[in-house]
Amino acid sequence: MKFPFLASFLVFVIWLSYELHKSRKHEADALKEFWQKERDANSVRKKSLDSLAYITIPLERLPMDTALEHEEIQALADTIRRLSDEKIVNLTGISNTDLKLTYGTANITLLTAYDQNYTLLASTLYRWGQLLYREGYVSEAKQVLEFGIETGTDVSGNYRLLAQIYQTEGDTERLRKLRDKAQSLHSLMKTPILNALKDICHDAE
Repeated sequence: MKFPFLASFLVFVIWLSYELHKSRKHEADALKEFWQKERDANSVRKKSLDSLAYITIPLERLPMDTALEHEEIQALADTIRRLSDEKIVNLTGISNTDLKLTYGTANITLLTAYDQNYTLLASTLYRWGQLLYREGYVSEAKQVLEFGIETGTDVSGNYRLLAQIYQTEGDTERLRKLRDKAQSLHSLMKTPILNALKDICHDAE
C-alpha cells in the first residue's frame, strides 16, 4: 500500500515544482515587462494636456448657501469654492507609468496635482452630502451627491447614500442609472460598490 501512496506523492511533488517554476517565470516576465514599460515611459517627451477631461465645478448648481449657521457644512462648501479655481482631473485607475507614456514624464507632477485635487473634491462632496442629509437637507444632499457621481467618483459612501435617497423616493429609474454608472468604473472599489447597490436595489423591489 505504500508504493501507490509514494508514487502519488512523487507526482504531486513534480506537479507542484512545475507550477512553482511556471509561477516564478510568469512573475519574472511581468516584472521585466513592467521595467521595460517604465523605461519607455521615462523617455517620452512632454505633450499637451489640452485633451484631459478637466472637471468644472458648477457652483450655481450646488447648495453653496445652505445651512450657513453650520460651521462644518460651510467649511466643506468653502473647500468646493476654492477647488473651483483649480485644475481637476479624475485619473483613477491610471498608473503613473501610463500617464508618462501618454503625456510625457515632465508632466507627471502637474498630473499628480490635478489628481490630488480630484481626490479632495470627491471626498469633500461625499462628506458635504452626508452632513446635509443628516441635517435634513435631503434635496440639497442629492444635488451634491449627484455631482459626485457625474465626476466619476469611486467613493462608495457617495453611491450608497444617494441610492438610499432614491430608494426612499421610490425612484427605481435613477437607481438603475446609478448602478449602470458604477458598472463603468475603472476602480478597485467597483465590485464593493456594485454589491452595495445590489442589496439596496433588491430592497427597493
